[in-house]
Amino acid sequence: MKEKLKTSWKERLHEIIYEADTRAGKLFDVILLVAILASILLVMLESVEHLDNKYHNFLNISEWIITILFSIEYILRVVSIKKPLKYIFSFYGIIDLLSTIPKYLSLFFIGSHHFAALRALRLLRVFRILKLARYIGASNKLLISLKASRAKILVFLFFVIILCVILGTIMYMIEGAENGFTSIPRSVYWAIVTMTTVGYGDIAPHTPFGQFIASIIMILGYGIIAIPTGIVSSEITKNNSNSIDINTQSCSHCAAEGHKDGAEFCYNCGSKLN
Repeated sequence: MKEKLKTSWKERLHEIIYEADTRAGKLFDVILLVAILASILLVMLESVEHLDNKYHNFLNISEWIITILFSIEYILRVVSIKKPLKYIFSFYGIIDLLSTIPKYLSLFFIGSHHFAALRALRLLRVFRILKLARYIGASNKLLISLKASRAKILVFLFFVIILCVILGTIMYMIEGAENGFTSIPRSVYWAIVTMTTVGYGDIAPHTPFGQFIASIIMILGYGIIAIPTGIVSSEITKNNSNSIDINTQSCSHCAAEGHKDGAEFCYNCGSKLN
């Protein structure tokens, strides 16, 4: 009976922390998201010297509170899963640990330059927001569409790179070193900056023919930017017509996610789902 209660307690805790199909699970994710955003904001404010000097104690105490909350959450995640090493050595498990320990390590590193480096690691908490994004159906469909279209996008990017090399070489021959196009790599850099419509302005064509080619590259840039969007949009439309609903169920044994609606057993380890 005691063992049954213990198992039931762990299962309820796992459902709240790892899943989002209950009110408690959704509330946990909202609180976690607010804590992550607050933590990132605190790190950013601490990097502003005059704000840190004025509100150092408040920022420090607030960061300690959030760090303790994240520590408790990390421990609960380890406790609630039947194979803790699966979570500990997972991508998000490592991110969770690396984003939490800097505050504790700062107690042992007194030098300000060491502390500044450690504070940067706390920004890794932004990756934890990606964990919450998996609970949004649209994000799952977008991820599937990106994976399905990656081959087309890679071919397209390869074509763009070749085009930039050709156009950069042409501009090197037309403009020459006297106009800033001192080498082919530098000319290719100009072609990339121009085609992406960034336009730093550190290099610019001076000859009429060079300016004419630059104008064509700028116009091409608008069309080229839109192509990847069209590729992904096509895959999203295709996935919408053949979509399979994915729920937020997480396996309490191996922490696998992305199970289909109605699934009773884990696709990865075969264990029975909650």
